[in-house]
Amino acid sequence: MDIGNPIDFTGRAVIVTGGTKGIGAAIAEAFLAAGADVLVCGRGEPPELPGSGTRRAHFRSADVRDPAAAAALVEAAVHHFGRLDVLVNNAGGSPDADAATVSPRFVEKIVALNLLAPFYVSQAANRAMQGQRDGGSVVNIGSVSAHTPQPGTAAYSAAKAGLLGLTRALALEWAPKVRVNHITTGLVRTQRAASVYGEDCGTAVAGVVPMRRMATPDDVARACLYLAGDLASYVNGADLAVHGGGEVPARFLATARSATTEACTPPFSSP
Repeated sequence: MDIGNPIDFTGRAVIVTGGTKGIGAAIAEAFLAAGADVLVCGRGEPPELPGSGTRRAHFRSADVRDPAAAAALVEAAVHHFGRLDVLVNNAGGSPDADAATVSPRFVEKIVALNLLAPFYVSQAANRAMQGQRDGGSVVNIGSVSAHTPQPGTAAYSAAKAGLLGLTRALALEWAPKVRVNHITTGLVRTQRAASVYGEDCGTAVAGVVPMRRMATPDDVARACLYLAGDLASYVNGADLAVHGGGEVPARFLATARSATTEACTPPFSSP
């Protein structure tokens, strides 16, 4: 079996939503390094676009929560590159919010960004990919919150759970021309997220991950290369966990702490 170079994307065109910083920028740079032409989008153009060597990503300003803007983004990529082979729905996120008091507007915005936007961009991408001989691939960047919600993330967790369900539904409908897969990301060390990991720069948080470190954006980018590439040509509707094994269950940590405390505490003496 000759599969050539499974991560050679030369001649292929890629869209990465939210691809101007953090995980999205790393994904864009990985595809550029693999030879692809890449279009990234965001609300505003950054001072420096993702790049690899002398090659740089192209940029288009777009609010992908708007169906018309999502369709225009795909049309721009096809017009510029002549085709579209890969879509990575990376744009997303949410600040913590109390579910008991959060406003309807907040919920609508979070669901729109994390669920509706990937749907809209995927619809437009599918129209382009279905007409190509080699079809295409959609990769949705999800979150462990879809599986194990955390306090303060009700709207976000619901939207990300919906994204996982959407992935599986589209995989059924759009195959065999278009494959649709999902990545469950865990704790990822990015500049934007640094403030939530504590004053020790995440050392304590990393201690609850079996791999003993948080993911880097490059870990997620490599998973995208796999799912979008030829090695995954029969992978469709999958949920690839990129979370270092998840997190050690709280009951185990509590038991371990309890055992340590008991070992250090002298037994009570009778009066």
